[in-house]
Amino acid sequence: MKIAIVYYSSTGNTEQMADAVAEGVKSAGGEADVISVSDASAAIVNDYDAFAFGCPAMGAEVLEEGEFDPFFTEIEASLFGKKAGLFGSYGWGDGEWMRNWEDRCREDGIALVSDSVICMEAPDDAALEECRALGRALCA
Repeated sequence: MKIAIVYYSSTGNTEQMADAVAEGVKSAGGEADVISVSDASAAIVNDYDAFAFGCPAMGAEVLEEGEFDPFFTEIEASLFGKKAGLFGSYGWGDGEWMRNWEDRCREDGIALVSDSVICMEAPDDAALEECRALGRALCA
């Protein structure tokens, strides 16, 4: 399995989570490419078997609107039937941005492989292990 892990991170928290997802993919025998959303293009959909997307909560609990949400909006119709997982960190609120994102993915027919991984601020050991589990689930 070839997995793309596309993320946005301004503080490094979501980037740490992306790296842990990649560890999980590799431990399950998959190939993982960790890609900052600023380096991703819509063509990515054709190059990978499954995807992990990471974005922190921004503003009033929404996806980052400058780069991440426009990228995801551009490719989401192409993700129909594809396996994916979601992760991200937040500093306030209760995870509403992730619930909304999960609903959006389900409505688009994206096959979420597990519960999404969220953590407040920097990921602790438990959150990093959940990210590794997400990576393994993408390879199953």
